[in-house]
Amino acid sequence: MKTMLARCTAALIACAGLGLAAPALAQDKAVKIGVLNDMSSLYADIGGANSVVAIKMAVEDSGLPKKGWTIDVLSGDHQNKPDVGVNIARQWMDNEKVDAIADTPNSGVALAVSNLVRDKNAVLLNSGAATADLTGKACTPKHDLLHLRYLHAGQWHWQSPDQSRRRQLVFLTSDYAFGQALERDTTAVVTANGGKVLGGVKHPIKHLGFFLVPAAGAGLESQGRRSRQCGRRHTTNAIKQASEFGIVSGGQKLAALLLFVNDVHSLGLKTAQGLSFTESFYWDMNDQTRAWSKRFMALSPKGTMPSMTVAGNYAAVLHYLKAMEALGGNPHDGAKVVAKMKELPADDPLFGKGPLRIDGRRIIPAYLFEVKKPEESKYPWDYYKTIATISPEEAAKPLEASECPLVKK
Repeated sequence: MKTMLARCTAALIACAGLGLAAPALAQDKAVKIGVLNDMSSLYADIGGANSVVAIKMAVEDSGLPKKGWTIDVLSGDHQNKPDVGVNIARQWMDNEKVDAIADTPNSGVALAVSNLVRDKNAVLLNSGAATADLTGKACTPKHDLLHLRYLHAGQWHWQSPDQSRRRQLVFLTSDYAFGQALERDTTAVVTANGGKVLGGVKHPIKHLGFFLVPAAGAGLESQGRRSRQCGRRHTTNAIKQASEFGIVSGGQKLAALLLFVNDVHSLGLKTAQGLSFTESFYWDMNDQTRAWSKRFMALSPKGTMPSMTVAGNYAAVLHYLKAMEALGGNPHDGAKVVAKMKELPADDPLFGKGPLRIDGRRIIPAYLFEVKKPEESKYPWDYYKTIATISPEEAAKPLEASECPLVKK
């Protein structure tokens, strides 16, 4: 009797143990991703709700929901304020148990959130913030690199010695983390290749006003070919003003260090024609990008084509989920997930193959584009023509020049 009772007791304990283990096991295949971006202001049209759409597409295309995984996507508006972004991210990670934060346009917000993500051992899948510091001096060795960069800064437009030696530049720069970093990095590339920076003007992030005229005046006494540099919505405003004020004439040219297909769509080809810039994604590049972009357009709240940052969000989350599946479940350990992401070959329909380097940058080609003339456009959103392809090695800052602490000199 005692033996039988002991067996029954052991069986009950085992069953109870299984009952407790089942939810824990299910939780290991639960993932939460927070999309943190600008939903209503400067960067809403290149990300915002469209980034949420792209990330949900990545979840579906990963195939994990059909394999029993639960993947939730949250979204929040950081309002382009680092403190707001950090507060949202902290609440997500502390209360909602969010595993990864994606997008983060606005470099000031991204750098602040990156510090929090490091401390919480989560993952920052950055596509929206273009500052090179995220994979440079702000790269952290504490848990391995917990942010991954899916963009290429536009300074590589100036890496060709043939172009840069002929160039004289005047900067019109957004006065915040990204604008300052982009001007710094572009200046280094231009001067190293024999170009000259004649001067420039910095303006508040949300206000361009009449800063373009003094920026143009900064280089009027010099001869030769000059370009004006600016970023994001300020770019579109500057382009419009340059046309209205007659600044772009006599060999002068606006060159956007960061331009998106949504900007060109807003400007119209009549105003934007002839602009040159670099991007790592264009919806009309090949059959795969076209097929995906048409799927995306049907789901987009405003029926737009995807920007480069939206495409980056899709690719980043798709690879993140690939790493999760390879790990057999969610370890809730950002360092472990990122290590697996760097170990696995990255391959997706938008960017193709391209490994993740030790500094967290994905190595993919970039492209020098020029905006078409109105008569060259044959169908809706047919805006770019490819001038040159920049190899992955040229598009990425060499590791030996990196300030990332993870890079062994």
